[in-house]
Amino acid sequence: MPKPTTKSELLSQSQTNYQNLLELISGYTDAVCLKEFPPGTLNRNIRDVLAHLHHWHLLFLSWYADGMKDIKPAMPAKGYTWKTMPDLNKAIWEKYQDVEMSDVKDMLSHSYQEVKAVILKHNEEELFEKKKYKWTGSTSLGAYLIANASSHYKWAYKLIKRAVKKK
Repeated sequence: MPKPTTKSELLSQSQTNYQNLLELISGYTDAVCLKEFPPGTLNRNIRDVLAHLHHWHLLFLSWYADGMKDIKPAMPAKGYTWKTMPDLNKAIWEKYQDVEMSDVKDMLSHSYQEVKAVILKHNEEELFEKKKYKWTGSTSLGAYLIANASSHYKWAYKLIKRAVKKK
């Protein structure tokens, strides 16, 4: 499925990919959700993957909040650069190690709704015109939403499906 280029495609792909992810994990017990993936991934279980998605929602929402106030957002996060993203992802992983699966699911659901609200708030031009907002640089708000919503959910789905299958 190609990347969304319209508001309706962005909303539809985000919702579909998110629902597919929820349906996939709904078939697993909490024990399976916490069982370690085969070696080779930072996120070691389904809970970790969901926490990762949630935290990246929060990062996007903070960039959005600052950027829309003409404040330069700390991207990807304060103290990190795009080149040190593996370190950021490791810090995210560490942050959620003591969080219960049910809490991670609730947090993800809440942050998903907030990201969805951003999509709904904007029209086509606001979402997909490149350089519309100073904080998005040479790209569009929609590109950030694709990366932090529809494409990220698809990545999570594939990772979980592959990792659980290998067990």
